Amino acid sequence: MNYGAGRPGGRARTRVKVGRQAHSDLESRGGSVPDAVGDFVHRLRADRTNRALRLTFLRAAGSNGELHLGRADTHCMVLLLSTDGGDEMQVLAVRDGARARDELARLTVEINPVSGSVEVVDQSEVSANVVALPDRSPNGVPAEPGGPAPRGTDTPDTASPAASSSLRHPLFARYDDRTLIDLGVVPSLLPALRRVTTGKQFEKLLTHNLPELTRDVLLSLRDGTDPKHVQQHITDKWRADEEVNTGDWSRAARRTVSEAETDDAAVLSALGKSFDTWRLFLHPEQRRLATGDFKGSAKVTGGPGTGKTVVALHRVRYLVDRLPPGHSRPVLLATYNTNLALELRDRLGQLGGEELLRRVDVRSVDALAREVVQESRAELGRPLDDEAAMNLWHTVLAETGQLGYDADFLDAEFKHVILAAGCGSWNDYRRIGRSGRPRISTAQRHEVWQLVQTYLAHLEAPPRQTTYALIADKAAGLEQRRMARVEEQARYKDGLGGRDLIHREASSGMWLRPRYQHIVVDEAQDLSASHWRMLRAMVRKGPNDIFLTGDAHQRIYGSRVVLSHQGIEIRGRASRRLTLNYRTTREILGSANGLLAGESFDDLDAGTDTLDGYRSVLTGHDPQFWRAPDRLTEMRAVATLITERHDHGTPYSAMAVSVPDGRSAQEFANVLAREFDVPAVELGKDGARSGADAVRIGTMHRFKGLEFQRVFLTSVGEGRVPDQRIEQYRHANPQRYRQEEQRARSLLFVAATRARDELIVSWNGRASRFLPPDVDKTAYRATDLLTSDGPPSGSSGSAVA
Repeated sequence: MNYGAGRPGGRARTRVKVGRQAHSDLESRGGSVPDAVGDFVHRLRADRTNRALRLTFLRAAGSNGELHLGRADTHCMVLLLSTDGGDEMQVLAVRDGARARDELARLTVEINPVSGSVEVVDQSEVSANVVALPDRSPNGVPAEPGGPAPRGTDTPDTASPAASSSLRHPLFARYDDRTLIDLGVVPSLLPALRRVTTGKQFEKLLTHNLPELTRDVLLSLRDGTDPKHVQQHITDKWRADEEVNTGDWSRAARRTVSEAETDDAAVLSALGKSFDTWRLFLHPEQRRLATGDFKGSAKVTGGPGTGKTVVALHRVRYLVDRLPPGHSRPVLLATYNTNLALELRDRLGQLGGEELLRRVDVRSVDALAREVVQESRAELGRPLDDEAAMNLWHTVLAETGQLGYDADFLDAEFKHVILAAGCGSWNDYRRIGRSGRPRISTAQRHEVWQLVQTYLAHLEAPPRQTTYALIADKAAGLEQRRMARVEEQARYKDGLGGRDLIHREASSGMWLRPRYQHIVVDEAQDLSASHWRMLRAMVRKGPNDIFLTGDAHQRIYGSRVVLSHQGIEIRGRASRRLTLNYRTTREILGSANGLLAGESFDDLDAGTDTLDGYRSVLTGHDPQFWRAPDRLTEMRAVATLITERHDHGTPYSAMAVSVPDGRSAQEFANVLAREFDVPAVELGKDGARSGADAVRIGTMHRFKGLEFQRVFLTSVGEGRVPDQRIEQYRHANPQRYRQEEQRARSLLFVAATRARDELIVSWNGRASRFLPPDVDKTAYRATDLLTSDGPPSGSSGSAVA
């Protein structure tokens, strides 16, 4: 290949991509290697004729590609795929050390026939992790790779210790080569895969840098998943949009599967940093959603850690990239609260810098609503925070003597029935449907209506006050009237042949146009009907108008909203679901999923949603369970576990402790500081934005939207999770009881899935009924941990069944 051709002066600018597997190589090496490779890519992109790159031809890749070696520094080398005459290059693998050249030269590189992407397998590493296939099977019949497992034989992990290694059967023997290849397993791996006979060998194989599709398929098959379900939930998500030619390397290199372009300096700075991987790579399923075009609105659901927020951020970037030049902010990125909005703004800035942020309005829905009302110059009054608004309900109940109702119920009825349905009178409220709400009689409705009127009268009394729910309702009405004027003007303009209406628009005091061209919403499950009415009125119905992400399994605020009732149509092909968790290990995920077993959840519209196919390709340790006789012993045990993990290298800031309430947070912090000299900070409304190296302590509500390396869920005992107070509804109001119990399950589910590497659950007294039935018997004893001869407290222990 002539590297000096094609550009004046011999400078040949090249488009460079970094493959996901190369990024994993950088993560595993660390040190100076990522920086060296980042500098190498910079120089390669600027001028591939630079002799300092030491590019050497290795071998041909089909008829239109070539593999080359390049030297990043004196100790580090990279394997490159070159296509289109050198104008396109992809970094496939990275090795360092004296044998780097030999290790790269023997890698197997091929095109996956399912995804059409370029994949790498290190056959020498794979072979080192498996043993030779035995000559004969357990029943004396010669073993054949790909043949079915003989009936009545033990699996490798359950075979008798006395059984010889020659009696072990290959783990994947029941699947023939054609089945595995059709599911997406890289073909070159099959010979070695047929020699895997034990779970330990398989775990060793997984530690190697396997292609992601192959890894995901093999893990699912090992778990006993039916190949048809693997096809549906895994393979079809990776399948190329066109027929794959495994000999066309130029086409394979142009596919955007599992690659990151390095035109952005922020991308290069994230090479080898696992925490920032979300900036670089999108799963094919995520990419299709982030860069797809929809006739109207679209919805993406998925369990925790599936990358819904990642998709939302990349969606914003895609929409902004298609805008004409300008200085306005025609794209809105909205979410539930201010803390999440700040986090989204930070991450969007990392993704696209100030250039991207200049065209995007990143807001919480309540802040946006308040601005809309202030623009109208309407009298707002001082907004009450959630606690003050709830205290006002208590005041109303005390004054009226209606002690048969509770503040939580009245607040939810006001927000999610009266305001949601726009009930302006008793007759409106009397007739309105209350789907999903506890049943009450007509007489009870009238009592509730009177209590609401008393509540509103208190707010109107000097000094005037209001609530964020009322502000959102007012903003929705204002935006609906504004959009009605926009539509009226558009119809008038169309009647005149589309001419500009300079005098008409100028006389109105403003150029009437929709507030936004596109709206992207994250954490959609926690928005109220008033929020949705406001957002719907801020953008005209049309292509790519509203894009939302959320998960009803994580709903911890508010109540169910049927989006189609708010004018947002997201059914059919406009509704997609993500199933691959990128944050939480399979072990933690399995225990968290068990918390929701048997529960039914909505799909943010009129249908239902499940966690079917929800999985992780990360493996780790089983969750640990610790029981204590009292609260102080429990706190001391957890503090001991935190200290041990910090001594073994985990920063305090990478650990978080869940507590029942704010008072408990301070109590726990005191135990950590006074008895164990462990720094701690409380998670407030601003989340964990403090940069101090201190353990984060907060209620499960405060864990929303965060993630930590190690999570300690404390006080998960009966009477605390769920709270004892819901027992008053068990017989008096069974529907309310079920709703409160499901909400408690969702809250615990959200908190448990904040853990990336380790989850530890503790309680004092009796374990919560949400935990495994026998956990009180199988859990570690906190009292033993506090003695010198106690049990080991490392990352092992009981697992949720």
